[in-house]
Amino acid sequence: MSASKLRTELKKKRPFELPEEEAVLNLFRTTDRLDIQFKRLFREYGLTGPQYNILRILRGEAEPLPILEIGSRMLTAVPAITGLIDRLEEAGFVTRKRCEQDRRVVYIAATDKALKLLAQIDEPIRQLHRNLAGHMTKSELTELSRLLEKLRSAGTDDG
Repeated sequence: MSASKLRTELKKKRPFELPEEEAVLNLFRTTDRLDIQFKRLFREYGLTGPQYNILRILRGEAEPLPILEIGSRMLTAVPAITGLIDRLEEAGFVTRKRCEQDRRVVYIAATDKALKLLAQIDEPIRQLHRNLAGHMTKSELTELSRLLEKLRSAGTDDG
């Protein structure tokens, strides 16, 4: 039996003990490779991935959102979302407004400057998606998404 591609890449002498181990390590390896590409692209525009994600969420909603709502919609868990918002505000990409009914709630809105930046990034993001996954068929991509959602739903502890 020949070694798996991952086993070869990692120069692992023995087979993986469990197919689950190999699958999860494959996922980590793939995530790392994709993450590097996206970080490089966001850096060209002066953003981090989480900052882009916040701006993307705000643009998609097209109205101010409470910070906690933004946090719940993030692709990755962000323990310091307030710090991210601070940096986006300092850069002129978001504004804050306290809720008049409940002063504990702070609404965040994307500025025109942020929307213009997102419009500049849209095509490079689409192109990166095509470069990274365009070699797969639509049915393969659908199946991959289904399998990742299935993996994510099993044995997770979100809090």
